[in-house]
Amino acid sequence: MERRKFLKGAAFAGAGSLGVAASFPAPAIAQALPEIKWRIASSFPKSLDTIYGGAEVVAKRVAELTDNKFQMRVFAAGEIVPGLQVLDAVQNGTVEAGHTVSYYYVGKDPTFAFDACMPFGLNVRQQNSWMRLGGGLELMREFYSSYNIVQFPAGNTGTQMGGWFRKEIKTLEDLKGLKFRIAGIAGQILTKLGVVPQQIAGGDIYPALEKGTIDAAEWVGPYDDEKLGFNKVAKYYYYPGWWEGGPQVSLQINKPQWEGLPKPYQAAIETACSEATLWMLAKYDAQNPVALRRLVGSGTLLRPFPRPVMEACFEAANEVYAEIAAKNDKFKKVYEPWKKYRDEQLQWFRVAEGTFDSIMTHVSTRKPAAKKQ
Repeated sequence: MERRKFLKGAAFAGAGSLGVAASFPAPAIAQALPEIKWRIASSFPKSLDTIYGGAEVVAKRVAELTDNKFQMRVFAAGEIVPGLQVLDAVQNGTVEAGHTVSYYYVGKDPTFAFDACMPFGLNVRQQNSWMRLGGGLELMREFYSSYNIVQFPAGNTGTQMGGWFRKEIKTLEDLKGLKFRIAGIAGQILTKLGVVPQQIAGGDIYPALEKGTIDAAEWVGPYDDEKLGFNKVAKYYYYPGWWEGGPQVSLQINKPQWEGLPKPYQAAIETACSEATLWMLAKYDAQNPVALRRLVGSGTLLRPFPRPVMEACFEAANEVYAEIAAKNDKFKKVYEPWKKYRDEQLQWFRVAEGTFDSIMTHVSTRKPAAKKQ
């Protein structure tokens, strides 16, 4: 009797389970999600396969994660809008998304720089930590909301080079009157030292340097700089790019478009952006050493910025930050917690990372001691 009841109950439960499965099969759930096509406007030319390629990584992974139902097509700088107008295109809905570096837009508000990098600021690991766990993303999302945009970290180049110069920089006097292609707040800082900053999109730098419209230019690092041919028109290559210790590339998304996405598609974008950040940094780290060796081998003269020049730039940076914070509440709201976070990070990196890097550089380049006979 008990056995018959058990079998009857099991049969009923099985029928119920089959009914649920029949009503909600996995393919039916997937099919319920809409097919969506977006455009991503990039600030970069296709020839720069790494920084431009970050947007392609995002698009590819989003398609894979959504069974190709969510398609994002990447357009190079100039194909839809000029490279330095990507934010405007996203804000007004000309495109659904843009892949860019936010310091291009400090003319609108210097607070944008925190979403990319600040001169004498965070390195790539510190930037990642600040954005994800240090309150940076929340602060920047609040700031971006007034521009009708939601942004995501979606790439990083690592510490950049200081750029290409037609003449040597030996003293502060050599900076006066120098027409230097440099983006973001760094231009304001260098203005205090007599530099004439120029903001030019990546694809337009070479002709400007070749024609003498500018005297010097910074871009990213050896891999990209070699591709753009800067070594053919300027022979002095300076380091480090103190204005870009860990420059973050961002995916900017039109806010109403973002809010209209199904949750699984939103999750796909977040995942893809994180992967793009890791991919971009890894590729630059793999390619830059080889490219630098080629550049030096072909006659490029590698030079460090003189210490007095670096110190003067640091002092000028602090002056600029104080001036901006005194008149821009949005900047001040981000700057104060950002500075505190940076200073704490520097203490930690000084103890561990900095010491390790210094020791490794020393022991790996010293000549082996002669063996005793």
